[in-house]
Amino acid sequence: MKKTFIVGIVSLLLILLMVYAALAKLNDYDNFRFGLGESPIIAPFAGILEWAVPATELLIAVMLSLPFLRLAGFYASFVLMLLFTLYIIVMLSFYDDIPCSCGGVLEEMSWGVHIAFNLVFVLLSAWGIMLEKKRRRRPPILHSSAASPPVLN
Repeated sequence: MKKTFIVGIVSLLLILLMVYAALAKLNDYDNFRFGLGESPIIAPFAGILEWAVPATELLIAVMLSLPFLRLAGFYASFVLMLLFTLYIIVMLSFYDDIPCSCGGVLEEMSWGVHIAFNLVFVLLSAWGIMLEKKRRRRPPILHSSAASPPVLN
């Protein structure tokens, strides 16, 4: 029961992040698109990513909200957040001018805070994977006496 509650809280936090991030990008679409086009690493893919990133974030939010897709949603959020974090680290390591196409409050964070923020959500996703896998392995508890095996005399 406790694991189920924690899985629900972790899912909710990730859902809120994914929906917020996607809507912030779509709300300020021109700035998001411009930021993607200015990135030396992803500019060649900007046309695809400008729709794929918010769509993926919303898809992950849906997956996390559906119990039968939750584990896949945790894996997807782990991969996406890890990719975002690695992208920032690579950009900071090799380029001077780093465009931010995050949108909303996330755009106001310093790069160090942004990396730490992302890593928290990478860890939350990993924790969600671990808890959901354990929760799924545990056999359901049967509470009715009708579920008890018959006694033979």
